[in-house]
Amino acid sequence: MCYTVSMENNLHLWQIWAQKLHRWGLNKWVASILEGFGPLTILGAQAIYMLQPFMFSLSSNEHLEALAEMLNDQEQTQAFTQYLREAAIE
Repeated sequence: MCYTVSMENNLHLWQIWAQKLHRWGLNKWVASILEGFGPLTILGAQAIYMLQPFMFSLSSNEHLEALAEMLNDQEQTQAFTQYLREAAIE
């Protein structure tokens, strides 16, 4: 899999997210949602950017920024979806 620089920077966060989603049994469900929404994930990114000042108690800024960045870039979203599916196999 080919990662861009920002993907490589956020890979440690992807690992954390994948582990949590797998533990909760949501990894396949989230991967399907990300695939199903396709280009609409950009709207999710914009919502995170807008609501970030109000979401500080739910998650760290690093996680929120990385999530928004991933959702804003279709290539990153596809890579994370694939990562989720591969993490489910391991």
